[in-house]
Amino acid sequence: MMKQSLISSAILTALFSSNVFAADIKGKVLDNNNQPVSGAKIHLHGKSQSVTSDKNGQFTINVDVDSQLHITKNNYLDERLDVTTSNGYVTVVLKPSAVESIVVYASALHKNSIEMASPVTVLAGDELKNAAKPTLGETLKGQPGINSSYFGPVSSSPIIRGLDGPRVKITQNGLDSSDASRVGPDHANTNDSLSAQQIEVLRGPATLLYGSGAIGGVVNVVDNRIPTDIIESLSGAAEYSHDTVSNTNTYAAVLEAGHEGFNFHFDGVSRKGGDYETPQFNLPHEEHGEDDHHDDHDHDAHDDHGSEADHDDHHEEAPETANKVDNTYIDSQQVNFGTSYVNDHLTLGLAFGRIETDYGIPAHSHEGHDHDHDDHDDHDHDAHDDHDDHADEHTEEAVYARVKQDRWQALFNYSLHNQWIESINVRAGYTDYEHSEIEHGATGTTFKNKTTELRTGVEHRIGEWHGIIGYHYSDSDYEAQGAEAFTPATETKSHALFLLEERTFGDFTLELGARIEDFQLSSLVTNKSHHDDDHDDHADDDHDDHGHDDHDDHEHDDHDDHAEFETVAYELDMTNFSASIGGVYNFAEGHNFAVNLSRSERAPLTAELLSNGTHIATGTYELGLGYEIEEGEIHFEPQTIEQETATNVDFSVRRFMGDFGYTVNVFYNDIANYYYQQNTGLMYTAEHGLEEADHFHEGASPVFKFVSNDAELYGIELDAHYRINDKNRVKVFADSITAKLDNDQYLPRIPSNKLGVKYEFEHAGWKANMTITRYNSQSNITSYETKTNGYTLVDTSLQYDFSAQGIDFVGYANIDNLTDELGFVHSSFIKEQAPLPGRNLKLGLRAYF
Repeated sequence: MMKQSLISSAILTALFSSNVFAADIKGKVLDNNNQPVSGAKIHLHGKSQSVTSDKNGQFTINVDVDSQLHITKNNYLDERLDVTTSNGYVTVVLKPSAVESIVVYASALHKNSIEMASPVTVLAGDELKNAAKPTLGETLKGQPGINSSYFGPVSSSPIIRGLDGPRVKITQNGLDSSDASRVGPDHANTNDSLSAQQIEVLRGPATLLYGSGAIGGVVNVVDNRIPTDIIESLSGAAEYSHDTVSNTNTYAAVLEAGHEGFNFHFDGVSRKGGDYETPQFNLPHEEHGEDDHHDDHDHDAHDDHGSEADHDDHHEEAPETANKVDNTYIDSQQVNFGTSYVNDHLTLGLAFGRIETDYGIPAHSHEGHDHDHDDHDDHDHDAHDDHDDHADEHTEEAVYARVKQDRWQALFNYSLHNQWIESINVRAGYTDYEHSEIEHGATGTTFKNKTTELRTGVEHRIGEWHGIIGYHYSDSDYEAQGAEAFTPATETKSHALFLLEERTFGDFTLELGARIEDFQLSSLVTNKSHHDDDHDDHADDDHDDHGHDDHDDHEHDDHDDHAEFETVAYELDMTNFSASIGGVYNFAEGHNFAVNLSRSERAPLTAELLSNGTHIATGTYELGLGYEIEEGEIHFEPQTIEQETATNVDFSVRRFMGDFGYTVNVFYNDIANYYYQQNTGLMYTAEHGLEEADHFHEGASPVFKFVSNDAELYGIELDAHYRINDKNRVKVFADSITAKLDNDQYLPRIPSNKLGVKYEFEHAGWKANMTITRYNSQSNITSYETKTNGYTLVDTSLQYDFSAQGIDFVGYANIDNLTDELGFVHSSFIKEQAPLPGRNLKLGLRAYF
């Protein structure tokens, strides 16, 4: 017993020893011209908190164990300095980086963007604030390898190297956003760029830390709602901006305070605007004709977008035109509160955020759908009357979305005094999300998602290896009710163990990683079975095959004698394994070469597996992988579902010192059992069921079914910077992607290639830039798409930094699409109805105190 007690005491002493030997180390951060660097972050390895250098470059940090200081500053190369408690004063010299160099929180091992084996892009600071749009997709689309799904400017998700939806994980501080943006392109993501400190985009599979949903990449939104540093004074910022293209006013504020390790954080964003204006364009016939058929959503043949050709030969009249996109207004409020306690070893915090957003859904109609108008008084859109100045005479029939989200996050981090264990980190989150689609003041369809997530990691050193081992749990309870409930209620759980290790061999750093994930999906689906009687002649009058009890059941009461519907308790249980090996070789000063090889497995999500119904937003009838069409009927037969497996290799060459710097990424992604939608050639109506395309009735929707096939995606990305002198800088960026199946058919809605050049000028508080981006035409299309013409966007901005009454101000004026170019986004489901916004002047003022 005494021996056990001694061992226990030794362990507790090693883990939780007090800072008897603590000492303050003072220091100064300088640049290579021996000038002080303010705002540099100094972080003691193994701890979550950091300190910041003041305007004279000076700092003080408490050190209670021999360790390493990690000094970072955006656009400078990181420095690491070994220190002991006996160090009294240190001087750190930071070398400027020729390309953006920012610490990536999503890397888990405190790496910056030029040290990682896999390619990453980070937007931060004023660059992020000035580029911020209502959606992540529009905020990030100008970066190499990143594009936007674009369902109008208020609903747009990022596309990374041609992959989006369930293949791109969108996280907030490392935890899933947990909205319904992966169910359909008209569902907006709930992350707001203005409240973020930085946004990180990890290209290629990032499944090791973030799960199988990250098979295409990760977008991590980093904010400070749970402060991890000790705040010693009151500080904050406020911003106002106005966009002329949509008459949008945006207000944002952040406030932070602290005392003796107790911290408080608040941030809020309010955005309200109307329908956005465009250059004049031809409306598709569905926008102004009697036909409510939605086959304009990239699913049948149309003339090239942006051309003056007629869209339908039998219409002799000239096409109707428009200079704005109706039903694209937004009215959004978001607030976040957070608090934390921070000392030398412990960080403990809790945060709560609420989002309430109404936004119009363009090209979205529910004609022919009956909604229950009873018991919806609480959904009466009192504010909708305020949008009369945002929409035209068709607003009364338009559909808008009402999004509500409550999100809790918790953080625990403990830094240990131990040779092997550096820190223990736990992040937990709970999200209650609701997306309702409302017409005439009544709720037509409601999507709900409640998610619980836990991620814990132990950062350690074992010999020469540095790494993290962890456990990740997620439970998502999703349901959809109403006329567009084309997916059933589903519960998805996952348990995973992950390991990431690195070791340095001289100028080469080796990275190894693995993850094993137990994925469980459970749902109640319905399947149709017929009596032995021959009722084939009534097949077109049968149930609509949705398998959703609340979907138009009343339409089929007279036909119950022809079909029976059995409820099937379906479960999918898969084990996903992912692994990677990579390395970074610093072959010369300021140069490195990175390679990363990964293999990632993914199980299908609800929409891909169990869809069975009309999806109004895309104008199609969607069927999941679990369904088969036999003799004109739909049956649930999920026996042959296999995992989607991606084998991805990335090569990167970087030059990051001197006046000229660049990053070149080349990637190849070979995906087995790639899930995608295939045109069946059939049409569907609720009254007549499935029909051959050449005999369909008015109002029918094309039937698209998820299938799997092998695919390959490959391409190149370029980001180069040249510093002409202290005042002038030029940047060139480009990307190119090819995505096709093994049968040489191109995948649908793959973004076009782009090439851009940016000029920057900076002098005496003034900053100006101009960006010219050419989006090429896209003719590498699948059978049911049409070519999209290319376009060129010219964007410019002017910024002035000044101070008054002890407050730092930033005034700015941005002009987007300076030449008022008409552009259609090939990756959009509604590219004909929703071209890009026209010329927009954005005026803003930002204050820091």
